[in-house]
Amino acid sequence: MTAAYIQSQTEFDALLETEPVLIVDCTATWCGPCKLIAPLIDQLAQEYGDRARVLKLDLDTNQPIAKRFSIRSIPAVMLFKQGELVETLVGVKPYEEFSTAVAKYLA
Repeated sequence: MTAAYIQSQTEFDALLETEPVLIVDCTATWCGPCKLIAPLIDQLAQEYGDRARVLKLDLDTNQPIAKRFSIRSIPAVMLFKQGELVETLVGVKPYEEFSTAVAKYLA
């Protein structure tokens, strides 16, 4: 199972309204470090897919979202609970760090 891409700001806003826990990996095709964490994000989608939505967002095609959440460097993984941004993990991190962050918002 791989994390799907959010296609538009409209879709993103709809997800914020409907998903209790939403994990968004801000990425770009030219970003080397983003490629390193891509398999980890897919692993998150597999492990937590029944309890949280795990998705990717290409910032090249979704600049307004990057501006809205002040994303200045990628990879950046944003965690939302009930539509509120609760945590942002920036940079390459071990899988445990991502999974621990997700798990704490599922409680």
